[in-house]
Amino acid sequence: MGIVLILLLVFIFRKKVKFIYSAFIFLLIFSNGLFADILWRLLEHPWKRLDYSLVTPSDGIVVLSGGRHLPPGNSKIIEWYDPDRFLAGVDLYKANKSNRLIFTGGVNPLTSDLPPEGDIYIKEATSMGLPKEDLFTTSPVNNTLQEAKAIKKLLNDDSPLIQKKIILVTSAFHMKRAKKVFESEGISVQPYPVDFKSNKSFFASLWNPSSWMPSSSSLNKSSRAIREIIGRFIYGAWR
Repeated sequence: MGIVLILLLVFIFRKKVKFIYSAFIFLLIFSNGLFADILWRLLEHPWKRLDYSLVTPSDGIVVLSGGRHLPPGNSKIIEWYDPDRFLAGVDLYKANKSNRLIFTGGVNPLTSDLPPEGDIYIKEATSMGLPKEDLFTTSPVNNTLQEAKAIKKLLNDDSPLIQKKIILVTSAFHMKRAKKVFESEGISVQPYPVDFKSNKSFFASLWNPSSWMPSSSSLNKSSRAIREIIGRFIYGAWR
């Protein structure tokens, strides 16, 4: 949408019809459901949802933030964006993949009403019966790099001379960038991707007539995918 608006703005000043055509083409492509699905499959490749039995026990299960928000109203109820990361971390702990479940203390610098997500997750996990002594959170963090540094510090408090091995839980589209960042901090990562945005079968989208029609929801999906692509360029995380 930003590219389309820029092209329209340029047309106002330059009065060249090619900018109108370009804006139309961009809007047509990025609002196409099939194109949005291809973008998400590219971002989520090569990850697949894993069964717990395929996961090797590690020094810690690390769940990255990104699942809560404060809705409108006077209540103190904090709602989910998507609970997959949190629930996967809890299930891995229950499957005895580690006796240490670590949540990062994600905070949004633009809002001050929401406590660090790690504090919220620990409260949720203890309400589900997990022992509090096995639950940990980092200091407040704003991005993936800060999460990796905070996890490294937390793990090094025990034995700084031993390389730590973790099970990293985050959204599939975010996994490649997160894995790269954590490994750059000297942490051995076993990926456990969740929260997949693409369907199991590409052909289901291919043969669905609505996937070929432009829609605002597909434009939103494409915009979110491009945001992650920009993040990978910034972090140099394509490999």
